Amino acid sequence: MVNPENPLVVQSDRSLMLDVHAPLAEECRNALIPFAELERSPEHWHTYKVTALSLWNAASVGISSQDVVAVLEKFSRYDVPQAVSVWIQETAERFGKIRLVQGSSKPAPNSNIMEEFLYLVCSSPYIFREIEHSPSLKEMLTACTYEEPENSQVELSDDEKKYCFILRLTDRGTIKQKLLSLNWPVKDDVPLGDGEHLDISLRETTSSGKKFVIRDYQKNAAKALVGNKGPGSGYGTIVLPCGAGKTIVGMELMDMLKTNTLIVTTNISAVHQWIDELVDKTTLTRDDIAEYTGENKEVKPVTVATYQILTWRPEKEGPYPHFSLFRASNWGLIIYDEVHMLPAPVFRVAAELQAVRRVGLTATLVREDGCEGNVFSLVGPKRYDVPWKELERDKWIASAECVEVRISMSEQLELEYSVASKRMQNKIASTNPEKIRIVKELVKRFPDDKILVIGQYLDQLSEIAKDLNAPIITGKTKNADRDAIYGQFRNGEIQVLIVSKVANFAIDLPDASMAIEVSGTFGSRQEEAQRLGRLLRPKERTARFFTVVTRGTVDEEFGSKRQKFLGEQGYSYRIIRYTDESSFDELEVPPALGYEGESRR
Repeated sequence: MVNPENPLVVQSDRSLMLDVHAPLAEECRNALIPFAELERSPEHWHTYKVTALSLWNAASVGISSQDVVAVLEKFSRYDVPQAVSVWIQETAERFGKIRLVQGSSKPAPNSNIMEEFLYLVCSSPYIFREIEHSPSLKEMLTACTYEEPENSQVELSDDEKKYCFILRLTDRGTIKQKLLSLNWPVKDDVPLGDGEHLDISLRETTSSGKKFVIRDYQKNAAKALVGNKGPGSGYGTIVLPCGAGKTIVGMELMDMLKTNTLIVTTNISAVHQWIDELVDKTTLTRDDIAEYTGENKEVKPVTVATYQILTWRPEKEGPYPHFSLFRASNWGLIIYDEVHMLPAPVFRVAAELQAVRRVGLTATLVREDGCEGNVFSLVGPKRYDVPWKELERDKWIASAECVEVRISMSEQLELEYSVASKRMQNKIASTNPEKIRIVKELVKRFPDDKILVIGQYLDQLSEIAKDLNAPIITGKTKNADRDAIYGQFRNGEIQVLIVSKVANFAIDLPDASMAIEVSGTFGSRQEEAQRLGRLLRPKERTARFFTVVTRGTVDEEFGSKRQKFLGEQGYSYRIIRYTDESSFDELEVPPALGYEGESRR
């Protein structure tokens, strides 16, 4: 069957080609996002890939293999290859074939000490035999006869009771990691602890006097994680664009669960923002909330910490002294803010914290180190996702125009570039002095915008700050100074702010309407998404995101890679090949007002 109007071509290698000009392209893209990953997004055809992990994330929120195949058949221009349909069915249905279920207390082997044990149950003898003969699992799993514990909330089939292993509670996370590496995702149906009760509610009116209403998608995200509070619920990852209110989702979860909560985020400025938001929008007072950072180390019913302090240790090979925070209170909820940034040492402790309700908040699950599987197995699978353009259409985030400005190099710089190493080529192209002139022209051309200039190289940023007489924030800026400068920007005292990558994450600058990216972290897709996200708080004008790259160099190549995730979300980059000031004349149209000229706050 051939339907030339359909936008999708499904190929036998499980790649999906989306014709972006076809009538149903946008609807198709939104339907693909829950179970496919974008690989390339040039002008006319976008390429997606269906992977095992993307299917298991979809399965965790109830999207079956039949649902996936139905989407492909609905939008495919040609018949879906049978081999693809069969692989999707077989792969997706691996989710749920192995489950962790409640066990009981037993004496430890060769000891009278009582230990907590769990059961790992398999749906068939074939899976049981495969796991039984895995060398990496033998030390942690022991074949056993299932004995139903008291107050068990999980129903098991006869096969699951027959094909069963027992394991220590402390090995719960490690087992899930190891099985995922064998392409067996574990469905964790062990009930989670409630933690110590905390009296917390969301306000109807903020402490600053504004009406406060939770948006439907924020409620739905929180409900998707909490579920019925029974087995298999209470853990996972929520994916929402920057500016869509992930912090509000976290507070909604706290309201629903009413338990002591540990929040871990990226930097001290983000810690202060979480505390300010909690005081403004919940019934908590500042006396209920502690800051656990390099500057203050307190523990209260709600504690907000940084990844940096948790992963600090006095000796390179020594222990992490602040990991004790994870056990310092009877936490009932752990919130991993910007979970895509979760450092490897915290993955290690997350493997142990499998009995606590937990949520990862992020704008993108993309990790350049390929550790998405650790997020899946230790924090939890993706429970909620929504396309960026859908929220833009519904007026919850700002519309944005992305522009790539391509510039040339001087002859002298071209010569240096041609003989440099790959890493040095990136620095030469990224710090091309012509970029400073472009920044100055754009700032002059858009005097009514609140502008962020974002980059990677501190010398370059310092020179821009000096030329523009604008403040700069880097990793060396004192935290008190950072907060003061951010405050001046929010209050309108500063029009232009220069920031290094410390501002990539968890910084709320609601009035920023334009960003100029002069350099980035190689081809980091999540960094590009986070930087655009700084502009997406609802506002009356279309936000503009400029990225300035040196033409014909690795700078341009990495820029293209950084744009891939945003391409999946429906953003396209207008290309300007800069020659002189007139190159920007096409941008002189006044920014569009937000939706019928009404504010979207």
